[in-house]
Amino acid sequence: MFCTKETFKRVLFSPTLADKNQSHKIAYIAVMTAFIVAANMFFEFKLAETQFSLTLAISALTGLIIGPLFGFVACFLGDLVGFLYNSAGFAYLPWIGISMGTVALISGLIAAIPLKIKGSTYIKLALISLLTFALCTVAINTTAFWLLYSKVPYGTYLISRLFVQGQIWNSLFNYGLLFIFVPVLSKVKALKLQLS
Repeated sequence: MFCTKETFKRVLFSPTLADKNQSHKIAYIAVMTAFIVAANMFFEFKLAETQFSLTLAISALTGLIIGPLFGFVACFLGDLVGFLYNSAGFAYLPWIGISMGTVALISGLIAAIPLKIKGSTYIKLALISLLTFALCTVAINTTAFWLLYSKVPYGTYLISRLFVQGQIWNSLFNYGLLFIFVPVLSKVKALKLQLS
């Protein structure tokens, strides 16, 4: 049977939280939500025309540490709370929270796939990077911005957003951080971060 109790458990929580009590689960979710709020508010900087942010890397880590479904919830809530705290007079853009949540969802689901080969951590990180870039950066964020604000053809807008506005460089920066920090964090026994 495909949907066993163990499979359902892995969709909700990562191995880090699977066997923890409710208090631990709530605490982890709250801490990761707070990291997302902080990433949205404080970990952004601009270099030329490119705005760099750590939200992609932190969203992916949230999915790996918490799990797919609750990782999605933590990222979406973190984005919403960050906006409510510091909107700077701008309108709320819900697709950004959905995109961040989807990064966590994809990361958590890919981490749950059993893969017992050499280099499986890096294979999974590459898969996370490719899928989240295609689905979140391009399909969700770029498409939503294009539909609402652009008057040029989609291909032109996509190239402009990726290379002129620098979203490709921000994405590569975040994915590079994942390739650096996830192998290190997987050695922390308390996290039980498993990508193999």
